[in-house]
Amino acid sequence: MDFRGEIRAWLEQNCPPSMRTPMPADEYPGGGRTARFKNPETKLWLDRMAEKGFTVPTWPKEVGGAGLNKDENQVLQEELRRINARPAHLGMGISMIGPALLEYGTQEQKLEHLPSIARGDIWWCQGYSEPNSGSDLASLRTSAVSDGDEYIINGQKIWTSGADNADWIFCLVRTDPDAPKHEGITFILFDMASPGVTVKPIRLISGLSPFCETFFDDVRAAKKNVVGEVNKGWTVAKRLLQYERTSIGGIGGGSQKVKSIEDLAKEYLGTDDGRIADTNIRKAIVAHRINDKAYSLTMRRSMEESSTGKAPGAVSSMFKYYGTEQNKGRYELLLDIMGTRSLGWTQAGFDPAELDTTRAWLRSKANSIEGGTSEVQLNILAKRVLALPD
Repeated sequence: MDFRGEIRAWLEQNCPPSMRTPMPADEYPGGGRTARFKNPETKLWLDRMAEKGFTVPTWPKEVGGAGLNKDENQVLQEELRRINARPAHLGMGISMIGPALLEYGTQEQKLEHLPSIARGDIWWCQGYSEPNSGSDLASLRTSAVSDGDEYIINGQKIWTSGADNADWIFCLVRTDPDAPKHEGITFILFDMASPGVTVKPIRLISGLSPFCETFFDDVRAAKKNVVGEVNKGWTVAKRLLQYERTSIGGIGGGSQKVKSIEDLAKEYLGTDDGRIADTNIRKAIVAHRINDKAYSLTMRRSMEESSTGKAPGAVSSMFKYYGTEQNKGRYELLLDIMGTRSLGWTQAGFDPAELDTTRAWLRSKANSIEGGTSEVQLNILAKRVLALPD
């Protein structure tokens, strides 16, 4: 049996039926020490995929991956999409800190953290933004003072996604207050259960609280958990942002779902000789599908061009910008199709899918802010890709 046949047979045997349906927000497969799985098959799917190394298929086998090359991984992703499989594992561990550790971590750090990320044992959050250091991230003020084999950390982070459920954090701290702002920054890891860590969720317009304020009061972090060089953490931080932006940009090509936009348009607007009745909506859907296809082909071409294993560069800003704008456009189109049915807030008179659409539309607005705003991405593209003058 060829590789595709092996993958297809394994997925048919091991992917549970409920994992081939759209994923509700309360069945998010993040894992972690305090994870509670509403649907037992969510945990079963995670465990089966992790055992095969398929949660991080291109990572080396010795750290929990499957060791697949880019072509094999492409086959795996195609077969997962074919059966409409949910992601078995999501989160910053596999999309951000994991790739950064593969590139910058010591062998000890890799062996300590990467297998637990691959299995979903540890949930990670990101300590970057501060109340006065958002787009100007390098102006951060959270301090780390040396004390023997540890640093003592004091300060505050904000928009710390998932901090209320996280086990560990990867954090930017200032270890040299007298250095220029892009210097004197160190990238360090520590346990969120450490004394002195306080987390306060922030309620959003969507009604959810995925973002948090995080406070550090004399938190002790081991120096062995510094990633890269002391005072040179900005290098690691920038690379991790490129991994993050590539990951966020991946939402632009559409997500795992059952009903297509075309089906929803027929359901809500009716048909005329089998076609969507509204001419303008038909045109808008065609334009959106063309953009989706062009975007997905561009991403695939970029993956093939990076077959040498080179980490993402400034072009990740293009994917982040276009992917998030495309995702926002998808929800705007859904609102045009569904009309007032997309504006429900309580169960009365609206079905669950309609209520989910309302919240997803509101949540999509953050896509072009998180991981660096669209304006920041355009500046990066102008300078780093197009080489335009300041």
